[in-house]
Amino acid sequence: MTWIDKYFKGDRVIWLIVILLSIFSLLAVYSSTGTLAYKYQSGNTEYYMLKHFIILLLGLGIMYASHLVKYTWYARLSKVALIIVIPLLLITLIGGTHLNEASRWLTLPGIGLSFQTSDFAKLGLLLYVSRMLSIKQDNIKDFKSAFIPIMLPVLVVCGLILPANFSTAAVLFACSVCLMFIGRISLKYLGGLMLIGIAGLALFIAIAKFTGYTGRIETWSNRIENFNDKSSGGNFQAEQAKIAIAKGGILGVGPGNSTQRNFLPHPYSDMIFAIVCEEYGLWGALVVVGLYVLLLYRAILLIRQSPGAFATLFAAGCSFGLVLQAMINMAVATNLFPVTGQPLPMLSMGGTSIWFTSLSIGILLSVSRDVNKEGGELAHA
Repeated sequence: MTWIDKYFKGDRVIWLIVILLSIFSLLAVYSSTGTLAYKYQSGNTEYYMLKHFIILLLGLGIMYASHLVKYTWYARLSKVALIIVIPLLLITLIGGTHLNEASRWLTLPGIGLSFQTSDFAKLGLLLYVSRMLSIKQDNIKDFKSAFIPIMLPVLVVCGLILPANFSTAAVLFACSVCLMFIGRISLKYLGGLMLIGIAGLALFIAIAKFTGYTGRIETWSNRIENFNDKSSGGNFQAEQAKIAIAKGGILGVGPGNSTQRNFLPHPYSDMIFAIVCEEYGLWGALVVVGLYVLLLYRAILLIRQSPGAFATLFAAGCSFGLVLQAMINMAVATNLFPVTGQPLPMLSMGGTSIWFTSLSIGILLSVSRDVNKEGGELAHA
């Protein structure tokens, strides 16, 4: 037994995906934060690279520690997580830190650390839905005892995220519906849930317009209009991203040689995929896309061999959510989708978003560790 076998459990391919994405992340963030460094750090370009390296290192530490814990413990903690999530979202909505007319961040008093409560909410809700679906399998078709206890938290959590972050609420809602479909919830109930979600969004827009709170709605409307109106040049971010992709061509301009980093808003977070395309070209972009697709493929293998309903459902929800978020981010960068503000998981610069993503992948690895112990197909695939 090698030291890798001894200390790193679970699916090695998922570990390799995480390491490769982290390397891409470190290189792309270092390249894209030059302007930021000259603006805020007197030209110290190593500052943000070092900061991001520490964040990634802590994320890997969280992933490693969480993958050593048996996945059933996370099922037990899911209800507690949901109890914590809802008040945190309420506090954030009422008195959180505002940026771009949205209250997404909560600043912890005393230490000054800010984090997006929606990152915690995504993980907490997926854990809760997975656990409840696994518990209710014997009477999963019953509306009152099975569907209602799952549906209400989904609507509440997504509804609290919606006013400040429509894209995150939509992605989380889609993942929850996908989980319920896999968990054998009746299609007529799922159809009703989607109608309730659409009606809730329409009601929110109507109330916002009536009360004069139209800041975020105008932002959503402008993004859609800019995306559809090709004659006026469209959205500035999307146009600059397309220039970056065109400059990259097949082979790219080389690491650290990006010029569009000086023009792209947030090239180190929302638009980091455009920097990858510019510096590493089509081949580099295909490698990044391939890593996310491979993550989904390994999760599908894991789902086939998962030891229990909770493990199967969480693996499906976690992998689908991460890959869907990644595809939306890349679709925005390539102007296939309106600007949403979704970061690229494990690649965009961030703090708590990387840590909660690392925790999610750590739980996924914990599930795969149990599969490998039982000699499942995943261990040899």
